Amino acid sequence: MSRAPDTWILTADCPSVLGTVDAVTRFLFEQGCYVTEHHSFDDRLSGRFFIRVEFRQPDGFDEQSFRAGLAERGQAFGMLFELTAPNYRPKVVIMVSKADHCLNDLLYRQRIGQLSMDVAAVVSNHPDLKPLADWHQIPYHHFPLDPNDKPSQERQVWQVIEESGAELVILARYMQVLSPELCRKLDGKAINIHHSLLPGFKGAKPYHQAYNKGVKLVGATAHYINNDLDEGPIIAQGVEAVDHSHYPEDLIAKGRDIEGLTLARAVGYHIERRVFLNANRTVVL
Repeated sequence: MSRAPDTWILTADCPSVLGTVDAVTRFLFEQGCYVTEHHSFDDRLSGRFFIRVEFRQPDGFDEQSFRAGLAERGQAFGMLFELTAPNYRPKVVIMVSKADHCLNDLLYRQRIGQLSMDVAAVVSNHPDLKPLADWHQIPYHHFPLDPNDKPSQERQVWQVIEESGAELVILARYMQVLSPELCRKLDGKAINIHHSLLPGFKGAKPYHQAYNKGVKLVGATAHYINNDLDEGPIIAQGVEAVDHSHYPEDLIAKGRDIEGLTLARAVGYHIERRVFLNANRTVVL
């Protein structure tokens, strides 16, 4: 579900205790706020409660007073909350290598308003996709990677992220492993996409490996990055059935489509404040 352009977003989480839903919804009622969307989840294993509410503000709405009142109300529950204003558009940096399908899809969805974000820069270890960024009038930074001096390249990348004010980094088929230091800096703020094949195939030409094994499913996984390669908290996954008639090039084509769609879905969830980190898992409301 897409977010309405005139609504505020309230997200909160706290320990699982009696009265959590009432604490949020009653406060909104008392403030004269009209709830347009509401989702909540109580994780009985971790003992934590999550809630996301979209609402329209009344006339004379005072954001600072609202925040202060909710903080006081939620204090008894140990509640942590975020309030996101209407028409919120986070700044984003996209990292790419040579494959253009995910970058092209994200820029298109931004241009037509499907993804409410502002791409501040595109960063790459190759020059190949500069014409695509130029066409969208987005700064393109080419930082070649020296295998013997990877930290210097990552310092350039981090400088772009900081100077652009980016709140989210999207690894749109960026074919390099980030260092543990950069992963820590981007914890919960960077989304990666990669293929998901059953069984799992690593190394060169995974789709050719999959073809040789006669796979019946291909897919993609979008997740937050961490120090464990391709094992960060999962946000979204996509899958499609294939059969014996699909040759390697067909599998690759399907994989590109699923990667683009799955990555866009994950980015949308993130910028609409639908994703909560819950230990090594996510709650998506």
